[in-house]
Amino acid sequence: MVAGATGNLGQKICRELTKMKVNVRAIVRAGSDKEKVDELSKMGVEVLTVDLSNEEELTDACANVTCVVSAVAGLRDVIVDAQSKLLNAAVKAGVPRFIPSDFSTDFTLMPHGENRNFDLRKEFHEILDNSPIRATSIFNGAFANVLQYNIPLFDKKQQTVAYYDGKEDWKIDFTTMDDTAAFTARVALDDTAPRALHIASFSVSPNDLVALSEQHKGSKYELAHMGSMEGFSAYNKQQRAAHPEGENELYAKWQQAQYLYSMFLVHHPKLDNDWYKGLSWSPVEANI
Repeated sequence: MVAGATGNLGQKICRELTKMKVNVRAIVRAGSDKEKVDELSKMGVEVLTVDLSNEEELTDACANVTCVVSAVAGLRDVIVDAQSKLLNAAVKAGVPRFIPSDFSTDFTLMPHGENRNFDLRKEFHEILDNSPIRATSIFNGAFANVLQYNIPLFDKKQQTVAYYDGKEDWKIDFTTMDDTAAFTARVALDDTAPRALHIASFSVSPNDLVALSEQHKGSKYELAHMGSMEGFSAYNKQQRAAHPEGENELYAKWQQAQYLYSMFLVHHPKLDNDWYKGLSWSPVEANI
């Protein structure tokens, strides 16, 4: 069963599972985008409209499910509160496995306070790890499509590549949503999957991106020094304090900066791309 199935990643996970001839159930809110719901039905997904705040309805939806995959996105009301209700329902229904909506850099390696959205996921992890269900988190670094957004890391308008003190060759992990969905589908069917798996379609450094810009963008981007990581962390904290309205926004400007900071703070110590055979991984050249 997939929660968050009308989102980009959730829909792709459903599609991958149906390709594998798996019976898939999706839970959606009343008022969900009809076109997206219809698309799920056309795939052969069983769609249930559920009040996600109602544990009894959620428990009924979890009947005969072998794994709950959460691909929900949001703030505390979703990542902590709604996922906790979904988890409780899964436990009550006897579901053996749960994949939480992590799908990010491995935030377990990060100190508290550096990324608000990751701190919420840490909070849910404590709840999840104290439950009797078997869980697997999938850490995919950043989604590769952010490289299309003119973020400071790879700014196509300014033709610059950002880096911080001593991080010119720091490898940053990126995975496409398609690759993440294909891997997640296999994890959902793997009763032996470990607590955490780390993947990346590709890992590139600022220096790598400069070289790629020359090869594939027609001009060599400039490597732009952005200061120290300590200064970046302090700036993010100052901006968060100065803009408390951002606490109610999923991607406030200071939260976007926190994601960039996270890219340079931690990366995967090893990759589990070979955990399942038959998967192909999108190259960096197709994503810049």
